[in-house]
Amino acid sequence: MGLQKKVIWITGASSGIGEALAYEFNKKGALLILSARRVDELERVKSNCEDGEESVKILPLDLTDTSAMKDKVEEALTMFGHIDMLINNGGVSQRSYAVETEMSTVRRVMEVNFFGTVALTKALLPTLIEQQSGHIVVISSVMGKFGTKFRSTYAASKHALHGWFDSLRQELYEHNVEVTLVCPGYVKTDVTINALTGTGEKFNKMGKGQKNAMPPDEFAKKLIPKLASRKEEIYLGGAEIVGVYLKRWVPKLFNKILKRVSVT
Repeated sequence: MGLQKKVIWITGASSGIGEALAYEFNKKGALLILSARRVDELERVKSNCEDGEESVKILPLDLTDTSAMKDKVEEALTMFGHIDMLINNGGVSQRSYAVETEMSTVRRVMEVNFFGTVALTKALLPTLIEQQSGHIVVISSVMGKFGTKFRSTYAASKHALHGWFDSLRQELYEHNVEVTLVCPGYVKTDVTINALTGTGEKFNKMGKGQKNAMPPDEFAKKLIPKLASRKEEIYLGGAEIVGVYLKRWVPKLFNKILKRVSVT
């Protein structure tokens, strides 16, 4: 994948998968725009990049502020003149039973994961269509392909992303703009620690699946070559990835398995 001087905009770049992708793309000579709410953490990531002062720009972004997306895109375009790839990685998870999850928490998760991602993408779309090139990448989840206990709203937000971006892909073929949905399984990040409980507070626990999962730097190294293949969907993880295929081909068996599996 020819990444030298390619301009890549990564949301959720202050930690986890977004941070790891920033380092890998930087090593390959890409020019980076890093976005998240925590400016101090973005500065830390930038300082860890090679030639960061020249090749890395910081653009603070709150995905819940959808009214600001047009201005954010205009600001991003002034940094390197164009954008080759948008990686929609910013998001929040949820860990609570559906019956105990307040509607304010449901709306918050959807606002960040779905509406924020869609709003940013829509704001950038006219530019990608005009330049007749570009690659939109969405870091979804295996939860975008099936649901489990304790993740109802998170799964719903990821399912919504698949519906919207699958439809968008069909509209962009003629404009030479590609759309890739990435479905990670367990990756060893703070996603469960930062997940929201039913009342909107932090879960503050490392999930069992995350403890021994793939490190984010390994995930990034495996993902970038797959992005070069221009696949429409990419699955990366451990045994949990099998669930995607079980759900598709033997749903009754898969449901029986899920009933017995601890997913907290």
